[in-house]
Amino acid sequence: MTDFFRAHPFASLVIGLVLLYSFFNTVSIVPETQQGVVTRLGNPVRIVNNFETGEKFGERGAGLNAKIPFIENIVWIDKRVRDLDMDVQQVLSTDQRRLEVDAFARYRVVDPLRMFITARSEDRVELALRPILGSQLRNELGKRPFASLLSPEREGAMENIRVGLNRIASQYGVEIVDVRIKKADLPTGAPLDSLFARMRSAREQEARSIRAEGAKRAQIIRAEADAEAARIYAASFGKDAGFYDFYRAMQSYQTTFLGDGRSATAPTTIIMSPDSDYLRQFTGDR
Repeated sequence: MTDFFRAHPFASLVIGLVLLYSFFNTVSIVPETQQGVVTRLGNPVRIVNNFETGEKFGERGAGLNAKIPFIENIVWIDKRVRDLDMDVQQVLSTDQRRLEVDAFARYRVVDPLRMFITARSEDRVELALRPILGSQLRNELGKRPFASLLSPEREGAMENIRVGLNRIASQYGVEIVDVRIKKADLPTGAPLDSLFARMRSAREQEARSIRAEGAKRAQIIRAEADAEAARIYAASFGKDAGFYDFYRAMQSYQTTFLGDGRSATAPTTIIMSPDSDYLRQFTGDR
């Protein structure tokens, strides 16, 4: 054998390369973070390092794996949790307000054989699930008022979206781990200006209503107070007519000379005779 290699160095090199190539096609290294579908002439025959709930990466399956060279191939599928981003969606709330929502889902391939048969790769799975996530998001958030979309109450909505999306994702051998909102903003431009105008109009109308109600209640209170004062005046007049006349004169003097206390009095000069009946309370005449 040694003499053959020495006599035919080129042929020996070719044989060595073929053996080396066959070895690398027979043995493959299975990463801890990957699970593989072994296919024989395009048909899946077994799974290596498949995902198991609760196991830690590297406990089993990872390492060297043998396969038939040139006949069997391995399709690698990520074993880790992956992100599924979606395009920004416009959501119309129950009170007819629009919100631009940017959300994403986290998923894991739990059945690599089913995923390989239905979609062949993670990219095709994401392509199929992305519009479904958007539809689930619009349907669920569209059932809620505008304020709840910006509050912790939306956690319940996110769980409903996850359950609905997971129901469809299971057909691809995928489990939806979580659904979250990255950002929720009011739409910019004319829709936002229109929304602010409607909010301003609503607040102004509410303020007018409150002021009108306040004025109405003040008028009622003032009328009740005037009626009570008139009743007290009438009762006082019946008991002591002289005191009632004196009290009314004092009120008249205060209003005439000092004003009613609500507005500033204008500088005014009043010329009256000392014998005027209006000033009789100053002179002590009854």
